[in-house]
Amino acid sequence: MTSHRLLLPPLLLLAVAVPTSGAERRPNVVFIVADDLGWADTTLYGKTQLYRTPNVERLAKRGMTFTRAYSASPLCSPTRAALLTGLSPARVGITAPQCHLPQVALEASAGTASPPTKKAVLPKSATRLRTDLPTLPKLLKKAGYATGHFGKWHLGREPYSPLQHGFDVDVPHWPGPGPAGSYVAPWKFPDFDPDVPNEHIEDRMAAEAVAWMEQHRDEPFLLNYWMFSVHAPFDAKQELIARYRKRIDPRAAQRSPTYAAMVESMDDAVGTLLDALDRLELTDDTIVVFTSDNGGNTYSPIDGTMPTSNAPLRGGKATMFEGGVRVPCVVAWPGRVQPGTTSDAFVQSEDFLPTLLDALDVAPAAGQAFDGASVLPVLVGETPTREVPFERVDGTTERSLFTYFPHDPPVPDWLPPSAAVHRGRWKLIRVFHEGEEGAHQHRLYDLATDVGEKRDLAAEMPGRVTALSRELDGFLAETKAVLPVPNPAFDPERYRPELVGVGRLRKPGGRPAADPLKSWKARNCTATVEQGVVRVTGTGASPFLGVGAGVSGPVRVAFRIRSEKGGAGRVEWIDADGRPHSVFYEHAAGGWRDVTVELPAKGPVRILRVYVPAGEQPVELDWVELKPQRGKRRRWAF
Repeated sequence: MTSHRLLLPPLLLLAVAVPTSGAERRPNVVFIVADDLGWADTTLYGKTQLYRTPNVERLAKRGMTFTRAYSASPLCSPTRAALLTGLSPARVGITAPQCHLPQVALEASAGTASPPTKKAVLPKSATRLRTDLPTLPKLLKKAGYATGHFGKWHLGREPYSPLQHGFDVDVPHWPGPGPAGSYVAPWKFPDFDPDVPNEHIEDRMAAEAVAWMEQHRDEPFLLNYWMFSVHAPFDAKQELIARYRKRIDPRAAQRSPTYAAMVESMDDAVGTLLDALDRLELTDDTIVVFTSDNGGNTYSPIDGTMPTSNAPLRGGKATMFEGGVRVPCVVAWPGRVQPGTTSDAFVQSEDFLPTLLDALDVAPAAGQAFDGASVLPVLVGETPTREVPFERVDGTTERSLFTYFPHDPPVPDWLPPSAAVHRGRWKLIRVFHEGEEGAHQHRLYDLATDVGEKRDLAAEMPGRVTALSRELDGFLAETKAVLPVPNPAFDPERYRPELVGVGRLRKPGGRPAADPLKSWKARNCTATVEQGVVRVTGTGASPFLGVGAGVSGPVRVAFRIRSEKGGAGRVEWIDADGRPHSVFYEHAAGGWRDVTVELPAKGPVRILRVYVPAGEQPVELDWVELKPQRGKRRRWAF
């Protein structure tokens, strides 16, 4: 493959650098979204002693820092959809980060089954962002803006890529959930090679973004820089890791030198963009937004610890507690936003589209409505006025924020499928059907005195629970959310309520327990291990177990499988370019069956996935064996 600079179509190159005429030029927009960057992962809020983010601080000195900014979801794809559309994940239907999967689902749908250990059946998430929805780049492009997307996408590959959602260019045109292989070259992006040995992907993305800005400096532009940092895989520049290793306090909650190095490279990329705006004399004509798609990762082992800590907030990525949804946020707009200011007003992912349209004086599409609200009055120091979409018991117009996350990944501080409402100092979490006889369970926290969500006040304040619950009902009805339903297969004898809000794979004292799945990950299903057998129960479309393979093909995959009805499945492998390939199999009903599948891979097999017919029935696996034509055999006996 050859090295590529900006992937611009030839006709677009002829159109760049054409100045606007007539009315006064609208401001540019630089929209920076970090991936998995927690609220305590920058120096904005004084909660870290390890990480260094001078360029984020530099941006904060130019604008307003929000202390109560929230992502639309505790996971990435739902938030990204909200950023582009101004709509809640509950309405769009993307409630889980499954947009890299091969199945195309444009709407959420009801779930079909859950294991007997769960009280609720989870809905199935959409896996692509519909292209008929009005988005920020589509609206700004119609208003005369050049539009460029750089970095992570994770809302669908072609024909649901950034190019179908209003962006003129998309670099590196990658649909995956993280960088391809690594942050430091050699990476594995198709048709996008490093310019220099050991090039860091954020250095390259920032350079590409700057080159694009230079080409469009004479016309208004939307630069969408959605960083890969600081999502897994966890690697960084070796010299930075070595530098941070010397600064680690082993008693501190944040003590991963690799993650600290990743944060610094992320901040360096922010600095590259700010330097370019200054050099091109565009700073005074540009709105810069910096935020994150969800809270920091507190569950993926690295350097003998977890990547980060969101303390004093509880939980992290993939949880409904504050650590999963409270994120850093800065908005700079010279001449309109007072520099060096802070605000404790609410702002959420859904707010950015209506806010930017308001600021730029760009009309929404005909009939377009938002779940978010413009926070322009907060930014420019005016008194905000808002419509109140849901009933308020006390008749006030105080704003509420809503979060919908009907999933339950097995992470520390996990909760069963939930929704939440923030209003003022109060936060109510509804855990669907977790109460007695299928009733909802509610948790109430006073964040003004208990930001760590340690004391549940629901039993002490039933009136406030009722009022906030009524608001939540209105939100779920208005957005037509596909909801969890009671699980008809629930078995009280197998229920473990003591694990709710704690963590599934952790021992008392916080030390990780052994992984019964032996590094395999369950997707669109639950997988429990009992007496050496994995029992797989589908919770979504096309359930599968996946694992990092790290071999080269061709490969023989064998496994022992059992199900009451039998059925068809497939074995899929992901190649070096992130492309999926499949071979189908069938197994008979009844007892144990040995299945062997030959994968005609001609190169690296990065990820192996075994899809099982667990949508209508539980399926059991005894063992799985991976035998490459060359190299060492791997066998997983559960």
